[in-house]
Amino acid sequence: MDDILELNRRAWNVQASQGQSPWVQPVDEATIARARDNDWKIILTPTLTVPSHWFGDLLNKNVLGLASGGGQQVPIMAAAGAQVTSFDNSPAQLELDKQVATREAMDIVFEQGDMADLSRFEDQSFDLILHPVSNVFAPNILPVWRECYRVLRPGGRLLAGFMNPCIYLFDYDAIEEGKPLEVVNKLPYRDTDALTTSQLKHRADRGEGIEFSHSLDDQIGGQLRAGLVLLDFYEDHWTDEASPLNKFMPTSMATLSVKPTPAVQSELAHPITPSSTEAAPS
Repeated sequence: MDDILELNRRAWNVQASQGQSPWVQPVDEATIARARDNDWKIILTPTLTVPSHWFGDLLNKNVLGLASGGGQQVPIMAAAGAQVTSFDNSPAQLELDKQVATREAMDIVFEQGDMADLSRFEDQSFDLILHPVSNVFAPNILPVWRECYRVLRPGGRLLAGFMNPCIYLFDYDAIEEGKPLEVVNKLPYRDTDALTTSQLKHRADRGEGIEFSHSLDDQIGGQLRAGLVLLDFYEDHWTDEASPLNKFMPTSMATLSVKPTPAVQSELAHPITPSSTEAAPS
């Protein structure tokens, strides 16, 4: 079977060349102009805007757009004053970022690679990582969180979006054929277990990525065990057309995590205990 990384690269290259997906639509000149005037917004999940306080001050900060090519988030952050590196598996998605960078005379660094392998970057290279919904294409996300922790500076932030694993309980091909919403898959779901090699290749050739569901234990607990501290969280809906489950529950979520400073790490290693002088509960 072809390498999953290569299959997903092929799928996103196809999507980028077709130009129909909402995730391959580069931002226009007006959006960049507003961002340069400090009027901008970014999404990590399909619809909700990320709260502005999640970013802090982007001016001159070193930012990594992790698996976020497509001409959208990366150029907006660059226009807002950040020093941005765009890192993506798909050269076609990176090319969309490059098109906006060239059009707007932006200085952006471009790197192609696997989101789970950031070894080309030194420890503590970035102040912020923006990781929109994309780890659904990673067979194992724990290395992603460990690498994010490593390349973040103390006090650095990870903004991550990911899918609600519940959406993978259902057979969406059957739903498109008019069949009812019915639980058929066991979680965690893996396309590589459910589909044959030829089906996986055919899916990639159609521009459909090879997907993997991940437990909340890995999505959230994995960040915590990597050493990050969770600061905030929200859920998001999509559209009924994108997922029938949307009628019943949020289909995605986002987290804001921080790599603690040495002082905070020391405090976390020695939890605060009640003072011996406190009165005992009656």
